[in-house]
Amino acid sequence: MGLISNFVALLPVLLLLVSNSKAQSAAGVFDITKYGAKPNADITAALASAWKEACASTTPSKVLIPKGTYGLSQSNLKGPCKSSIELQLEGTVQASADVKGDGLLLLEYVDQLTVSGTGVVDGQGKTAWGKNDCHLKKICTKLPMNLKFNFVTNSIVKDITSLDSKNYHFNLLACKNLTFDHVTITAPGNSPNTDGIHVGDSEQINILNTNIATGDDCISVGSSNKQIVISEVTCGPGHGISIGSLGKYTNEKELMGVTVKKCKLTGTTNGVRIKTWPDSAVAFPASDMHFEDIEMVNVSNPVLIDQEYCPWNQCNRKVPSKIKISKVSFKNIRGTSATPVAVKLVCSQSNPCEGVEVADIDLTYSGSEGPIKSQCANVKPVISGKQNPPICAELAPAGGPSSD
Repeated sequence: MGLISNFVALLPVLLLLVSNSKAQSAAGVFDITKYGAKPNADITAALASAWKEACASTTPSKVLIPKGTYGLSQSNLKGPCKSSIELQLEGTVQASADVKGDGLLLLEYVDQLTVSGTGVVDGQGKTAWGKNDCHLKKICTKLPMNLKFNFVTNSIVKDITSLDSKNYHFNLLACKNLTFDHVTITAPGNSPNTDGIHVGDSEQINILNTNIATGDDCISVGSSNKQIVISEVTCGPGHGISIGSLGKYTNEKELMGVTVKKCKLTGTTNGVRIKTWPDSAVAFPASDMHFEDIEMVNVSNPVLIDQEYCPWNQCNRKVPSKIKISKVSFKNIRGTSATPVAVKLVCSQSNPCEGVEVADIDLTYSGSEGPIKSQCANVKPVISGKQNPPICAELAPAGGPSSD
């Protein structure tokens, strides 16, 4: 009887332990609908509550936005968190027409973050693009972005879609070891400043297997970056895959180590390019930049170094760029050009490019503006392999290089 009575006395404790164990296993997923979120309503408060609890968990956690369409205002999801954390987006979150704020989803100071799911971040950009005045003035109205990652480390973004951002789709600041894999980015070709992914002040960033169609650069790599890899990206419409622009602001620093490979660009206004401002606000080096195995389909300016980048005449073109470009290669770039100048390497008069290598370029132009050609200034590239068009023929000795 003593054993039975002891067991009966312990039974409530055992049941409580089992209950807590079940609760703990279920607590790994923080479903926003359990925090009051409902479809076709604003979920900002519910998302903040779910994130706060998930971030405080000492075991790996997941914040779930289930299927459905939800409204969202600017959401600041901050770390550091006590364990790894996942934001799983299966539904569609829609921004309001409001043009205030930095962005829709801001993720900051998080380590071991996963953003996943088949869902959509819809910036509702059509309501705001008409308010963009950046083509009129150098200091212009900053519209909200779809997703901002600040100081995010050892993390991955996969499978989600960013749609119609009012400004950049993704903006990275001071991130390290962050990978984008199988992400989709979509906006009309005439949507202003809708860069797909902008990378700034970051290190070890990988952008892989991603499809980008937008109204500005598909990917733009700004200053102060190191070890950026862009591979198997499709781009178009858009302005191409760009390093830069560099030299516009005084706080910019050295850029080193960018590789772009196995990408396909279709109908873009530029191909792969490096762009720096003349009369630059600061001087620093940009080096170790490589473009390889790139397919062009009806692309304007397929291969481009432009150290006289001056959109809307917002600078003094007469003062050469102070950005020093070196250790650059363009290899195995093929396809069709929409402009007769298919390769343009225009470097700074005061800081000529050094260590530029051009190999196996095979581009054709079928338009009416004359034969396909290249244009070069302040650069003496090392040329090898196939040359269609002849590279820097105007700089070559009499007889010029062959186009074999």
